[in-house]
Amino acid sequence: MILHFFELQKLPEKITKDNLLLLWLALFKANTEEELLKIQQMEVPIMDQAIGAYRSITASPEFQEIERLREKARHDEAQALYNAKKEEREKWQGVVAEKETENENLRKKLSELQERLEN
Repeated sequence: MILHFFELQKLPEKITKDNLLLLWLALFKANTEEELLKIQQMEVPIMDQAIGAYRSITASPEFQEIERLREKARHDEAQALYNAKKEEREKWQGVVAEKETENENLRKKLSELQERLEN
């Protein structure tokens, strides 16, 4: 059994209708309607069918709800990460402030001790 791995970002810009493998990969890579239209304009029947099937699925209310929930989950995760980083930053700023206060107190005590020794 042979497995092939393809990196979609490395697909060539120019794809012809003669290379069905590159057409399928371009379809998987497509993020915009314009990219789908470029593939569709090549008038390859199997690609037309695949794009038609994709559009019929994405038009369904179920798919749209799943996409909405997926986008909400991404947003919620990003917000949670942002809040966690913010809390961590605030925590460490508090620790640093405490240490700075402690260091300042130690400097004062050291100065007082040096003064006593000199007198």
